[in-house]
Amino acid sequence: MINSAMSRSVRTGTVAFLAILLFFGMGLPAHAISIIRDAEIEALLRDYSEPLFVAAGLTPSSVDTYLVNDPSLNAFVAGGQNIFMHTGLIVTAENPNELVGVLAHETGHISGAHLARRSDAGSATTIPVVLSLGLGILAIAAGAPDAGAAILAGGQHIAAINMYSYLREQESSADQAGFTFIERAGQSPEGLVSFFDNFRSQEALSPAQRYPYFRTHPLSSQRIDALRVRLEDSRYRDKEDSPEELHRFRMAQAKLRGFLDRPESVINRYRDKDTKVARYAKAVAYFRMTEIENALVEMDALLEVEPENPYFHELRGQILFESGRVADAIPSHKKSVELAPKEGLLRVNLAQALIANPKTEGDPATISAAQMHLTEALVLDDENSFAWHQLAITYARQNNAGMADYATAERHYLTGNMGAAAEFASRAKDKLEKGTPDWNRAIDILNVARNKADRKRGHR
Repeated sequence: MINSAMSRSVRTGTVAFLAILLFFGMGLPAHAISIIRDAEIEALLRDYSEPLFVAAGLTPSSVDTYLVNDPSLNAFVAGGQNIFMHTGLIVTAENPNELVGVLAHETGHISGAHLARRSDAGSATTIPVVLSLGLGILAIAAGAPDAGAAILAGGQHIAAINMYSYLREQESSADQAGFTFIERAGQSPEGLVSFFDNFRSQEALSPAQRYPYFRTHPLSSQRIDALRVRLEDSRYRDKEDSPEELHRFRMAQAKLRGFLDRPESVINRYRDKDTKVARYAKAVAYFRMTEIENALVEMDALLEVEPENPYFHELRGQILFESGRVADAIPSHKKSVELAPKEGLLRVNLAQALIANPKTEGDPATISAAQMHLTEALVLDDENSFAWHQLAITYARQNNAGMADYATAERHYLTGNMGAAAEFASRAKDKLEKGTPDWNRAIDILNVARNKADRKRGHR
């Protein structure tokens, strides 16, 4: 007979073991994450990070930076050369230089191949856990559940001590590498030091009480002091963020607060302020409260002083589009694309409005224009599943079933629906001209999607 104590102990040990494997091998938090897209904030992060990537000897186009919709203070590297920045960290940072410091630190992890090395170290470190897990299960099975649980806990403790010692070494290495990259980029390392210094108190807290960032990035006074000593000799130590850089950063923070905080709290925070930062946050908050006219008043005031800001036009277009005024939104989206033609997300917004406009539904010229913008957007970012979805609509309206199926296959492939991806790729294969690039790509999707779907069924 298996008693409840045995069941609980085995389950706890197994979960801990899986968590260690996830933490060591993948570098990802053990929960789902929500990625959000915003052209303005992505451009900001790109401008901050690309000089660091170049300084680190990395190809900027090979490193992807993702914005995670999470209010907690965190950032991490996962899956190779991918940096994930939490919205909470961006809002919490005091200035652009601090955000650059965090990006430089994460770049240090990529440059040092720490994720791969952490996986190797994890394989060795988990040996005590594997052994203790086996002994613990044997002890529980032999009728000694308390002893079994103690063995399990002991093995995990040893592994944790070993791994955290290894992590501290990597964190110090990433600090020093990041410091070097910042200086090579001609910027001040002050933000790297001040960011950690601001949260020095995290060192005294238990892991459960720390911000997520400092759970996976163990902080120590020795690390901060080592950076402070090096900062004293930096020739860029006193270089400050320009007023323009600070304003751009504050605008991004205001936009995030407007979209992610409670709208009422945003309005209260900025109620008696008429700065551009305050107007931006209030425009978004009013939009979310469906007070459309108030939102447009704020946006028109912003556009009066910055008529060439593409992101103001984008937001104005979004407010109009999502409130049902599709035709009125098109001029704003067109202006945003005119001002920032290399921003793929802005082109997708315009194409969506063109497709949805009831006044021109079925108009061949309008559909062709939307298709052109979507094609350009996918040249800039071919992993935008929504753009592929919109592109499929344009092909369907042109009665081009083969390309509509192909675009739909791309969309499902990117969203991980391998069964649907294989189905639509097979349809496209039968309709497209054999040997063309799109036909070849449909074949690739079909083969890969089928293999992934088969493996998934096999795991089940």
